[in-house]
Amino acid sequence: MRVNLTVNGAAQAVDDVWEGESLLYTLRERMGLPGSKNACEQGECGSCTVYLDGVPVCACLVAAGQAEGREVRTVEGLAEGAPGDERLDPVQEAFAEAGAVQCGFCTPGLIVQSHDLLERNPAPTDAEIREALAGNLCRCTGYEKILDAVRLAAERKATR
Repeated sequence: MRVNLTVNGAAQAVDDVWEGESLLYTLRERMGLPGSKNACEQGECGSCTVYLDGVPVCACLVAAGQAEGREVRTVEGLAEGAPGDERLDPVQEAFAEAGAVQCGFCTPGLIVQSHDLLERNPAPTDAEIREALAGNLCRCTGYEKILDAVRLAAERKATR
């Protein structure tokens, strides 16, 4: 089947999508957007988090056909500016600068979820950050540098 959707601001038509194919598979394998990671395939780890119509979802749990006519924004789509002249989002910058990236597998989902938190709450407390990121698992960092990154991104977004 063909799925028509908007991905990172661009209208897309994806052919040969099979019934039951996940949005994650479509994004990574058919559209060449490897940012969202395929880890648990059960919606437990958050590594595949993307925006679907402005709401964070685990792309592994969304059938590609459910995205018909809808808007998807991936971690790649958070950067601002024209293609080839993009500027990283403050959350992306902060994760890199705070050392919140180790193996990098969980990072895209954490960045999307942190971005969403800061859009809704520009000055979250540590408890609010922890609650917002509770569905995103990381096996490498111990989370402290992730919290540092979210705090740094909040500071930077406040001054933009």
